[in-house]
Amino acid sequence: MAADTNDLTALVSTASRILDGVCEPFLSGYRSAAAVHKSGNDFATEVDLAIEREVSAALVAETGIGVHGEEFGGPPIDSPLVWVIDPIDGTFNYAAGSPMAAILLGLLRDGEPVAGLTWIPFTGQSYTAVADGPLMRNGQAQPALPAGRLDEAIVGIGTFNVDWRGRYPGRYRLAVLEQLSRVTSRPRMHGATGIDLAYVADGIFGGALSFGDHIWDHAAGVALVRAAGGVVTDLAGRPWTATSRSALAAAPGIHDQILEVLQLVGEPKDY
Repeated sequence: MAADTNDLTALVSTASRILDGVCEPFLSGYRSAAAVHKSGNDFATEVDLAIEREVSAALVAETGIGVHGEEFGGPPIDSPLVWVIDPIDGTFNYAAGSPMAAILLGLLRDGEPVAGLTWIPFTGQSYTAVADGPLMRNGQAQPALPAGRLDEAIVGIGTFNVDWRGRYPGRYRLAVLEQLSRVTSRPRMHGATGIDLAYVADGIFGGALSFGDHIWDHAAGVALVRAAGGVVTDLAGRPWTATSRSALAAAPGIHDQILEVLQLVGEPKDY
């Protein structure tokens, strides 16, 4: 029987079972070497490829909804419904032996995240949410995020090379880190955007900044943060969309304080 595509909770339940089914190969493939080299120092392992293939095939078969993946692409992200998968968020961590790696799966409806799943197999944490919440951790509903203060918060920030150029130059990112450190001495660089966003949703982090624009890095986490009562914009403070070129996710109150820090830093083009 075809899945009811209006029943987000049922779709997430099906997707959760599918992700549970690939945790064993995820764990057993720990420290896998690069199999496909991309641009710069980015790469994919054979585990990335295998998990994306298996999860995508199962989702299409069981939900009838297409899958857009990091490794193999797929239907447009503004489709009426489309799953978006990152089979290993934090691939460099995974290959190097760090447990900060996750499986990310978001569901977009006309480009808007309406459900998210983030599995962190090495820590035993699994997060799910559908639009309007609540956030679920390991199957248990979590309270909505309270307002917080930046000076009391851990803040995730994306990794960078200070000599990078492009939309958000390395020296701009360094300036952001410098100004953040004047308010909070607790910045963290996990090198895994999806984990940063899940930890914002769970209240572990007060906020997280992403200088990237890959939809597979953000779809699941944006859904989680919104469901938990957090705020997600781009770094300029505009509402986050699937075509945004950056992301700022944070608890109420902290989001405004991080935006104030970014205003002090100035425009990326000036760096």
